[in-house]
Amino acid sequence: MKLGRISRSTPDGDQTRLVAVEPDRDRVVDLAQAYRIARQRGSASTAAALRLAAAYFPSSMSAAIAAGPAFLDAAHWAVEQAADDASLPIGEVDWQSAVDPPVIRDGLTFPLHMQQFHEKVGGGLPNPQLFKTPGYFKGSTGVVYGHDQEVPYPGYSEFVDYELEIGLIVGGYGSNLTPDEAQANLFGLTIFNDFSARDVQGPEMGMGMGPQKCKDFAYGIGPWITTMDEIGDFDAITGSVRVNGEEWSSTKAEGMIYTPAELLAYVSIGDNLQPGDLIGSGTLPNGSGLEIDKKLRPGDVVELEISGVGVLRNRLSAEPVTAPWWPEPRQYPFGATTA
Repeated sequence: MKLGRISRSTPDGDQTRLVAVEPDRDRVVDLAQAYRIARQRGSASTAAALRLAAAYFPSSMSAAIAAGPAFLDAAHWAVEQAADDASLPIGEVDWQSAVDPPVIRDGLTFPLHMQQFHEKVGGGLPNPQLFKTPGYFKGSTGVVYGHDQEVPYPGYSEFVDYELEIGLIVGGYGSNLTPDEAQANLFGLTIFNDFSARDVQGPEMGMGMGPQKCKDFAYGIGPWITTMDEIGDFDAITGSVRVNGEEWSSTKAEGMIYTPAELLAYVSIGDNLQPGDLIGSGTLPNGSGLEIDKKLRPGDVVELEISGVGVLRNRLSAEPVTAPWWPEPRQYPFGATTA
């Protein structure tokens, strides 16, 4: 099943609605509306049908996933019973991020991307620790963007880049899991665009505290989630990047150091996975502009495609968005420095 989030206008203002996506029929199905209609046909009162629909299909995808199998059971039932009465043309909806993740963790697990990245920045070889334990950082959930939403081009950067990744969506709570247990806790896949300010990334990473403003200005998530029952061999997944309609690269999700199940299991050690958490697979080989000597400009339209999922499209703002303040450097108190 393919599941997404859209914004719908109502007398009470815009509301976020969960939808089942049927690309082959060029439509989405408003799940709460379909469920309400079906229950009313089954003799439920309007008030009771509304309460049930709101319980199964809240505005939060993470909250819906937290209901466990009951969520998908209700979604399939609603589509079977009343899809035609609650459908909207797929080309006319306003998308939101496919999931509202409690936590974003972004991995680094494709060796070819690591090698090509380090060759471009002159940073030597990838860190051997990445082959001992999975590496990841945590990103801001306050700057997530859905399909066709405009992404502000950060005014503090002159080298904005995209990163084509597979977003692993966690299906339930879990701590100290084995990979087999973690595999059962993988709800589905989406497309994750880990936008990056490359000219800010180097100095920030040199601080030894992980990425900050080089990452936390935009994360693209969408267009929707494909549940794992529709996903075949993970290594056979293919991807491509188009900018302004021109194909820049193609790739394949093969050669991961750690499998998706192992990534989830590692994250769960001493920590708690939560329904709706997003874990980035790491950038696929040739999945960033840096690797192929390309950079984004204001106004560019970026399309990331993953087989079995779809296409995530975002336009960068035509003008850079400049903050009213940026910190002034302070005097370095520890002697001479070349920085």
